[in-house]
Amino acid sequence: MWCKLQVFIFVPRLVSWDRTRLRKRTTAETQTLCPILGRPENDNELTKKLYIFSGLGADERVFQRLDFSDFTTTFIKWIVPLDNETIENYATRLLDQITTAKPTLIGLSFGGLIAVEVAKQIDTEKVILIASAKTKKEIPFYYRFAGQLGLHKLLPTRLLKSSNFITNWFFGTSSTFDKKLLKQILIDTDPTFLKWAIGKLAKWTNITHTKNIFHIHGASDKILPLTFVNSNVKIINGGHLMTLNKAEELSKILRQQI
Repeated sequence: MWCKLQVFIFVPRLVSWDRTRLRKRTTAETQTLCPILGRPENDNELTKKLYIFSGLGADERVFQRLDFSDFTTTFIKWIVPLDNETIENYATRLLDQITTAKPTLIGLSFGGLIAVEVAKQIDTEKVILIASAKTKKEIPFYYRFAGQLGLHKLLPTRLLKSSNFITNWFFGTSSTFDKKLLKQILIDTDPTFLKWAIGKLAKWTNITHTKNIFHIHGASDKILPLTFVNSNVKIINGGHLMTLNKAEELSKILRQQI
């Protein structure tokens, strides 16, 4: 064992040759030959993998300004919900996209609810929520009231997918770029998924407090007001889409927590 280490340190010309041979071995064998190196042969194994859930009908575009450069990211793809599908069953069907043991999950808005439901079914290292809710008690009472009455079913799809000064105010988008991006996201949103997700948010029944959870919320969130949630960190002037306009501050917090 010690002789092997000496070859790595004192014989530069042999290092390249020896590493070539080592690449043919398994990682476990390499670490057995030279455990003092203390790292896997494949550098990708050093990179933490993040599984990210976006908001209602949104996708990875809402995270484009966050700095995930030191991590491997997988953006969970929304799938078409089945007829009368529960949020729990929907979360189960998304598990096929998660291939890491004890993953770190990040959920934005409705994606946070799904991240919580996933974490109830598998062991996770950490669950980070952004502009979201941990239990049904953090969903505003007026949403839950509307859900009980089924009022959300009366909302026309065209209205839900429209972009105007009201939606910009609700989402907290002010710059021209953010407004255009929100408009395009709403246009691209699948109407079936959108109406299903709104219903599941309004009628969410979860009361389980997920372990290893960290909650970041904007003080100016108008869709899920801070008044109703108990967050670990409050972002001053942060709106519901603060991943766009508070990206630098958010990135620092995320890197500290991950």
